[in-house]
Amino acid sequence: MNSSDGIRIGNYMPRPGLSIPLVTVLDDSGRVLEDEQRRLVRFSIQNGRGADVLFAVGTTGEWDRMDNPRRQQAAGIITDECRRCSPPGNPVEAWIGITAHTCAETLENLEFAISVNADAAVIAPLSIRDLDDPVKFVRTEMNGVFERVGRMIPVFLYDNADIAAPGKPEHLRTADVKEMSRLDYIRGIKVTASKAVLGNYTRAASHFKLAHEFAIYAGNPHLIFDLFEPPHGIAGTVHHYWNRYLTQHSLPYGIVAGPANPMPREWRRAWEVCRAQDAAMMRRYQTVLDAYSDASVLADPRDGRIATIACLKTALKQLGVIESDAVAPDTPVLDKTNRDVFIRRFADIRAMCASTLETGWMSEYDASGVGSSAFQHG
Repeated sequence: MNSSDGIRIGNYMPRPGLSIPLVTVLDDSGRVLEDEQRRLVRFSIQNGRGADVLFAVGTTGEWDRMDNPRRQQAAGIITDECRRCSPPGNPVEAWIGITAHTCAETLENLEFAISVNADAAVIAPLSIRDLDDPVKFVRTEMNGVFERVGRMIPVFLYDNADIAAPGKPEHLRTADVKEMSRLDYIRGIKVTASKAVLGNYTRAASHFKLAHEFAIYAGNPHLIFDLFEPPHGIAGTVHHYWNRYLTQHSLPYGIVAGPANPMPREWRRAWEVCRAQDAAMMRRYQTVLDAYSDASVLADPRDGRIATIACLKTALKQLGVIESDAVAPDTPVLDKTNRDVFIRRFADIRAMCASTLETGWMSEYDASGVGSSAFQHG
């Protein structure tokens, strides 16, 4: 039975806006810390001024450095807490990353996502080591899970060259994405790549589904300051229309922003001012968010890899959201020197936020009232 003939997902429309791929809060032994993970969920939502979507167990969530039981544990906690504390009338969606190193575990995770009532599943086909034919897997194996369970949820593709399995191509073939998009349950793609690669998908998107049925999310969130930049002067006008040519006038439907873990309000507002093409506000938010990006370029002294996730967890610990900033095995770490450097830089960025941004758009954490009116409102 093809999905178009049987089970369907109804009138689901992809959620636009800010998706935060949450870090997974671990102790030094690699165990998931449930209470702290739940605090992070509440902090990320910011009473409706933070995430539109919470993305569990993605790359920022260290999916590739945990075993499957821990992936499912973290995903279940995030989904449950998202349900508990979403603002009335404007629920935040919970998407679960189902990618595992094997096809079998990936299908187990899809069934798990359905069982906990996730709003959507996210899959990176090129990261599954024993998957040779992404189209066949998505069309046949995943649909088999839906048929067996008797329920279907939306699925989003994930394209990120940094996590492609050894021997796999860096990016999904556009023809394969088009083929998969014909399935009722495939509703979009997250692309972590350059503007040119993102443009390949946005130009082709009109041939997949209607814009509201197949959404493209930018996994490099800083691109929005470029793509939404309004025209100014001759050079600016040329740049503006070149962007429109690259994307075929189809700008990202949303962003997936790892740096939003410690800065959910700032990234939420950046998305809003970019969509409004408010050039003055765009510059203010870009200054702050670029400063964080620059501050987190610190290398693991063991091998020189950039310790992006370690910086996110250190920032969250500085804010008081989590107590453990431990990372999973093989995730780049900060030594004491670099950790102290980052803490100073993050404090400077917080001061910059306070002096630069609009009132009410600096992320705050209040341990006595997480998820309540204790959050700052403008």
